[in-house]
Amino acid sequence: MSSPRRSGADIAVRPPPAARLASYLARLRLPDAQRELAGQRLGASDDTAPAARFAGLHEVLGDRAEGQDRDAVRRSAWARLRSQLQAAPRKGDAGIAGLVTPDRQGDLRLTTTPPLARASMCPTPWDNNPLRRLWRWMQARMFGRVHMQARGRAAPAASARADTAWRVAGRNRRLLLVALILAQTYAATYFMTAVLPYRGQHGLEIALLVIYAILFAWVSAGFWTALMGFYALLRGRERYTISATAAEDAPIRTGTRTAILFPICNEDVTRVFAGVRATWDSVCRAGLRDQFDLFILSDSYRADTRVAEVDAWLRLCREVDGAGRIFYRRRTHRIKRKSGNIADWCRRWGSRYAYMVILDADSVMSGGCLKRLVQLMEANANAGIIQTAPRAAGRETLYARIQQFATRVYGPLFTAGLHFWQLGESHYWGHNAIIRVAPFMQHCALGRLRGRGALSGEIMSHDFVEAALMRRAGWGVWIAYDLPGSYEEMPPTLLDELQRDQRWCQGNLMNFRLFFAQGLHPAHRAVFMTGVMAYLSAPLWFVFLVLSTALLAVFVLSEPQYFTQPYQLFPNWPQWHPEWALRLFAGTMTLLFLPKLLALLLLACQPRQWRGFGGVPRLTLGVIGESLFSALLAPIRMLFHTRYVLGALAGFAVAWKSPPREDAQTPWSQALIRHGGGSLLGLAWLGLVYWLNPSFLWWLLPVAGSLVIAIPLSVWSSRTSLGRLTRAARLFVIPEESIPPRELRWLRAGLRRAPAEPDFRSAVVEPDVNALMILTAGRRRRIGEARQATRSALVDATLAVPPTQADNLARLRLLSDADALAELHLKAWTADAVHPGWLGAPAS
Repeated sequence: MSSPRRSGADIAVRPPPAARLASYLARLRLPDAQRELAGQRLGASDDTAPAARFAGLHEVLGDRAEGQDRDAVRRSAWARLRSQLQAAPRKGDAGIAGLVTPDRQGDLRLTTTPPLARASMCPTPWDNNPLRRLWRWMQARMFGRVHMQARGRAAPAASARADTAWRVAGRNRRLLLVALILAQTYAATYFMTAVLPYRGQHGLEIALLVIYAILFAWVSAGFWTALMGFYALLRGRERYTISATAAEDAPIRTGTRTAILFPICNEDVTRVFAGVRATWDSVCRAGLRDQFDLFILSDSYRADTRVAEVDAWLRLCREVDGAGRIFYRRRTHRIKRKSGNIADWCRRWGSRYAYMVILDADSVMSGGCLKRLVQLMEANANAGIIQTAPRAAGRETLYARIQQFATRVYGPLFTAGLHFWQLGESHYWGHNAIIRVAPFMQHCALGRLRGRGALSGEIMSHDFVEAALMRRAGWGVWIAYDLPGSYEEMPPTLLDELQRDQRWCQGNLMNFRLFFAQGLHPAHRAVFMTGVMAYLSAPLWFVFLVLSTALLAVFVLSEPQYFTQPYQLFPNWPQWHPEWALRLFAGTMTLLFLPKLLALLLLACQPRQWRGFGGVPRLTLGVIGESLFSALLAPIRMLFHTRYVLGALAGFAVAWKSPPREDAQTPWSQALIRHGGGSLLGLAWLGLVYWLNPSFLWWLLPVAGSLVIAIPLSVWSSRTSLGRLTRAARLFVIPEESIPPRELRWLRAGLRRAPAEPDFRSAVVEPDVNALMILTAGRRRRIGEARQATRSALVDATLAVPPTQADNLARLRLLSDADALAELHLKAWTADAVHPGWLGAPAS
């Protein structure tokens, strides 16, 4: 159904009516007999108005009309679309024809969703006040009052009660983790006390020690997580790994149905549907076509994107014969963002499916991975969520390539370590995971957080909360860290990643309000805490550096204090021990960089692995280069995360925007705006320390120096040319590039062969796209004269301006009205008071 599309950028004049009608007939791919009759209708007497001749053509196509020219255009929609399908036939055309059915009023509609199967999914108010619960408990004990148990804290399933071995192991492991962190933090804080001049008795020193202890505990937790991940991967398989609970040839119960969900919102349509196509082709190749249905759940609110999505869905169904298996649903009321989109699907169709696999707009998953997830769910009746560890691939910018390399090299250690400590109380990251639908609908509906400000309202980072609610109801949440076939993409630039972090920061701060919610498992309370610390560590580090500078200023600009305690008999002599400081610094760097060395050692011991990274020498160079690059980025992230935390606490709202799905590059102007303030701060900071004591400049240079060079670092790392250069040199290469999996090869092929995306102008002008949008739009049978006049005025106002300047909300209203689309199509080709840009007529 491809037809010539012109951008309309080189518009000068609008062609005369005869030329317009002739051009329209040329765009219609009609059989010869029908084309001859249509030509006769268009070639009527010159006394006949162009609109009447245009309507006569559509009467030929649609067989009948309803009294108005617009009705003839609307009635011909299926005939027009069918002619375009027949002109370029595909194997799925018969299925598409079966989806075109009359509605209650007799109008033909193209069904993009299955029949409804309504079910309930209602949230309950949050009870996150422990004092209120304590008071209720005391009332129950003192006066014998019985309070109804919260619905969200329902008793676990019988199968969940029986399996307690991993729960005991998880509890003991986490107690060991806490003991290791506390012991290591105590030792480090003791050495830090010995480094300070007054042994921690000065006020600034006390503040430094408190912050240092918190930050070191955070670093220690990451170190022990990576260390136990190294231990688990070195052994080959951990005792309680979820992947070992089902054989690879285990059968799937007859009648078990699984839905694959792609929630999207204003995404790159070509990229999204290329990933959908690669995933579905892999499902069919694995022989699972009859066990899976696929849903594209759109929250898009841009008119151009909406048209492109519907067109891409139709093309996909035709090419893979997906009618009745691949569905498209667009919400008109976008509440609760992604979580609301998933909940809307659950209420409409969730009762028909045992499991749902949630993927992101940039996700790709193999049929083998999907089959294993279903097998694991079937083998573990107490599992509510099984999260895969997606592998990052597909980007070309230098920044993204380094991040892909880092997640591929170090990520398995940390993911396996998380599984070691958490077991069935693990993380859920919101995508590339399988969920048991029935308990999710019963227990995981999300209510609003009470109050005002940025940390109230609809929950943003819904994934951690849904995992906590699933575990509260007695269902396990697992990480299948060793399951291959799950892929995603990284943000292409540093600024894109920081923009995503701003939303995650506010979402995690909001989630911490649920830390004392009733019935949550301690492991998931710890997950909320780690989510907060992932961003709160930045302002703590910043404050630590500021206090260190203030302490230096105090000792340089003021007289030493020899008597710091009342009734002190002997003076405290300030003592500096640079050798102790070096030892403490070396110990901290060991905790930070030893996991990277362990990851390198693990890969070097496995020839099948290191060959995919370009060999051991290039793998080693990549680890060194990534370590230096991450060290430069750490202060920049610290400054941005500090700003995000303070902004969220101050009540500043965060705009929700979909991340870029293409290799966008950062312009110098944007980098100057975003990093300019930090660079000035770094210069001033370096100047202050140099003025106080030049010998301390080297300690601050790694932090402040990174802030100074943030602008060129951000710009150069976003360049695709540098990324391709490193790839040609086999540096920062990952196995998914050296030996690309079949699904990623299909993804790239889909991107190469994808046609141009239609837009709102195409929905107005092109016969096939207009017909498609009419068939998927709604229609009011009874409408008053005032509303009809308003609609006609909106149509005229839209056509009077260039297509690129038409109001987006007005275009969305028109796309939702079949009569308005027919009127737009009619007037765009026949009326004279239409901007020339709509037909894309070339200059005379």
